[in-house]
This record gives sequence, structure tokens and C-alpha cells, in this order.
Amino acid sequence: MSSTHNRSAPPSAGQTPQPFADDVRAGGHEDTHIAPGEIAIGVVIGRASEYFDFFVYAIASVLVFPSVFFPFANRLDGTLYAFLIFSFAFVARPFGTIAFMAIQSRLGREAKLTIALFVLGVSTAGIAFLPTYSHLGFASIVLLSILRIGQGVALGGSWDGLPSLLALNAPQNRRGWYAMLGQLGAPIGFTIAAGLFSYLLFNLSSEDFLDWGWRYPFYVAFAINVVALFARLRLVATEEYAHLLDERELEPTNAVEMTRTQWRTVVNGALAALASYALFHIVTVFPLSWIKLYSARSVGDFLIVQMCGAVLAAIGIVASGVIADRFGRRSTLGALAALIAVFSGFVPTLMDGGVLGQNTFILIGFVLLGLSYGQSAGAVTSNFPARYRYTGAALTSDLAWLTGAGFAPLVALGLSAHFGLAYVSVYLLSGAACTVAALTANRALELAD
Repeated sequence: MSSTHNRSAPPSAGQTPQPFADDVRAGGHEDTHIAPGEIAIGVVIGRASEYFDFFVYAIASVLVFPSVFFPFANRLDGTLYAFLIFSFAFVARPFGTIAFMAIQSRLGREAKLTIALFVLGVSTAGIAFLPTYSHLGFASIVLLSILRIGQGVALGGSWDGLPSLLALNAPQNRRGWYAMLGQLGAPIGFTIAAGLFSYLLFNLSSEDFLDWGWRYPFYVAFAINVVALFARLRLVATEEYAHLLDERELEPTNAVEMTRTQWRTVVNGALAALASYALFHIVTVFPLSWIKLYSARSVGDFLIVQMCGAVLAAIGIVASGVIADRFGRRSTLGALAALIAVFSGFVPTLMDGGVLGQNTFILIGFVLLGLSYGQSAGAVTSNFPARYRYTGAALTSDLAWLTGAGFAPLVALGLSAHFGLAYVSVYLLSGAACTVAALTANRALELAD
């Protein structure tokens, strides 16, 4: 970075950041106007591609992997085994974050992102070409596990700091609005993934689907990763964005030091989002597995209902930005945690309520997910001292995914199959309780209100 650029000091806490155009002019790029909306585009593209990968694997864990990798087990156990491997990515993700922070320190932000998305693409495409249990035996399960871990490591490494940059440079009275933009990647990614699988289910025989059809979404995921890579590099590799990231001190720091000094902020940030992250898989992956195992409904039809729910979730995410800017992010997260707690009590009634009950569960659940998830990410980014913000935001997100969502399909299906759907209510209620407790304990910290 050239030393000839004179940068103004970052705004102090509570002060509205200067417009992006002023920042760039101060760096000598007088003809360049950089708006928060430009960063938002990069964030949405990046997150949509990651969530598409995420949901392709998640849906395959229900519809495909029990049959092609665990044919020796009954349907329930095969699905539980698939969900166990599904969780490996969440365990690996923080290790990927730390490893790729070191890569960024040595080789730069562009090299880090390129390597991370290359690993993600190779891992995803590798699953598409993976021999099944009938061809390779137990080695196929080992390879599936390794590739899933590779996905998790790559997702940790793909952290580019753009969500934090967007949050810190958004106008103070519009932070809720800009915080929700990156979250739109989740319903977009889910809709595309569910649509692909639904199309294949409707147009292929069961034999063809399990033989070769299920591999197609993984090919598509690889192609989307390539497009997303160039879209994101176009942003982070420019000198203007590099200046903005450097000005906000969005650079890697020692993870051990950050954790030792900022562990309370990390834990509070992860728990503050727990209700939303727990609900995330309770309305996407878990009900799909329940329908597949215990219902005569068409899985393709159920995926269409979930796609409708994803549209409602997207609307809820947008609405959350308006609500949070009016009432504050802390109040929004707390109110939604309370609503999720109430909703948890109806899980057994709705899931056992036939088509109408199940559809009601999905649609209401997705609405609550959109409203809560829209404000769940980066809620404590501004609480980190500047030098810890980049690494702290990444590891907080990793911890939230691990504790709230990583084991949710495995736990929810295991508990409901052996003890009843009421235990799914308990699981979801515990997530809401953790969020309320974290928000209560976090009163001394400003949640970017």
C-alpha cells in the first residue's frame, strides 16, 4: 500500500462515518465514488454462492447420502450418519478461519480469497465425482468426510471482511438496513438449491436420481463458485477497497491474543444470534428429513413449500432492516427470540398436523427466520477494538454457526425419532433462552443500535 496516501482517522464511537466518496478522495482517487451499495452487492454475491453450496450438501444429506453412502444402515441411522458428517464443516470452519488469516498476513487478501474458494470448489466438485459405497466401500465415507471438512475450512477462509466494512461504513441510522443485505444470500442460495433438487426429483426416476442426477447440483455449485470468486475479487482487489479495509483496520490479528482479551465479546456475539441459528436448520434441513422418513408426502412438493417459505424469509430479512433501524438491533433480536420461544411450543402440533400443519410450520418458521436472521450477523462487530474487529467478527460467526446450527439436524432428528417431537421444541427453546440471556448480559455493550 503506498505511503503517500493521507488517510483521515476513523470516526470515533457513536460518530457517523464519512461518506465513502470522501474517503476515496482523501486517498487521491477523486473520480471514484464508492457507495455502501457497491459493497452490499459483493456481500450478497459471496454469501449467496456460499449458501448455495451449503444447501446443496444439506439437501443431499437427506435425499441422497443415506442411500448411496450408508446403504448398510436403516433409513433413520443412515440419515443420522449423514448429518454427523454434515456437522464436520462447522467444526472445521474456525480452524479454516485461523489458517487463512495466516495466509492473508503472508500473501495478501486476494491470494487468501482465491485459495479459499479454490479449496471450496475442489471439495464441492470432488463430492460430485465421488464413488459411492457400492463401488469403494468404507473409503467412500472417509473421502466424503474429508471433502466436507475441506468445505468447512474453505468457508472459514473465505471471510473477506466486506460485511464488517459494510456495517462500519453504513449511515448510523441505516445500520440495520445494511446489516441485513448480506443475509439475503441465505434464502437466495436455498431457493436455487431446492429448486434444482425439486426439478431433478420431478423429472428423473428414483434410480437415475440416485445414480447420477444428484451430482448435477454439485457441478453447478462449482460453476457458481468460479463466478463468485471473480465478482468478489473485483471488489477486494481494487486499491479503493483496500484503502477502506485498511482504514477500518480490518486486518488479521493473532487469534490467541484476540480470544484471550475479547472472549466475552466473542461469546456474547455468538449467543446473541443463537435463537436464529438454531431455527435456521429446524425449518430447512430437519423438516425435510422428517418428511422423507415419516411422511407419505412427495419430497419434491415439500421442497416447493420450503421455497415459498424462503421467499417469505427474504421479505422478512428486508423488513428486519426497517424494524431494527426504528427500534434498535438489540430490541429486534430480543423480541424475535421471544417469538421463536413461543413458536417452539407448536412444533409437535404442527409437524404432526398433516399437510396443513406442516405447511403452516414451514411458512411461519421461515418468516420468523427471516426477521431474526436479518439482524443476527455481526451484531457485536462494533464492540471489538479496531485491531481485533476483523478476526473477532469472523470467529464470532464461526462459533455461532457451530453452537447454533452445526449439530441442529443431527440433534433434532435424533431426539424426535427416539423421544418425540416435543424435544425439538426444547432444543429450539434453549436457543431462544440463550439469546435472551446473552442480550441481557450484554447491556454494557452496544449492539450497533
